Amino acid sequence: MAADDIAQLLVSLQLADSAFPSGLYTLSHGLEGFLQAGIVGPGDVGGLLDDLLVASVGPGDATALAIAHRAASDGDWDAMAGVDRLLFASKLNAEMRAGSTRSGRALLGLAEELFGEGALAEYRALVRAREAPGCQPVVSGACYAVGGVSCQRAVASDLFAFTNSFCGAALRLRLLDHRQTQALLRRAAPVIEAVTADALQRSIDDLGGFAPMADVCSARHERADARLFAS
Repeated sequence: MAADDIAQLLVSLQLADSAFPSGLYTLSHGLEGFLQAGIVGPGDVGGLLDDLLVASVGPGDATALAIAHRAASDGDWDAMAGVDRLLFASKLNAEMRAGSTRSGRALLGLAEELFGEGALAEYRALVRAREAPGCQPVVSGACYAVGGVSCQRAVASDLFAFTNSFCGAALRLRLLDHRQTQALLRRAAPVIEAVTADALQRSIDDLGGFAPMADVCSARHERADARLFAS
């Protein structure tokens, strides 16, 4: 493996690590809402994960990440802000918007420590000025770009991070045990591969997923009396 490939791999592993302090561990990505509604059990977790990847995360977050990666590589911060605003608007539920921006801003705050002084300073200024919301996939795309990670690897890595976070939520909600969680992560690999390929081909005009039941469960979760997760 060439030195550049190793460098890309190390950045990807760090940003996709479940221990990375971006706040993803506080999110169930809708899973807790489905459980509260009584419409998901242990045998349904894998199918729900596939549906969210294909119908929601892929057309939405992954597509935005790919577009943001290209914009950041070109230093086109206005284009990046445009896809950021569009992704934010496509998230219909308040908790989904809040979770995305909270994670994104946490990552943006680490950019200089990770990638050097001045890294993403222009974009940080836009977020502080409220000209861009700072959604996690958009900030991640920029971080992968300044870290020298290819667009394809960036999208795949972030989809794995989502999948890992989702599976971790299933574990904490006692829908899966540790062995089942690892089996599900492995099972999701070909879905992640297909969703990555699709996201790389989409334009900004095609950004946005369609997962109405996820939106309904998220809306109910916002008003739940007790919640383990922020989403």
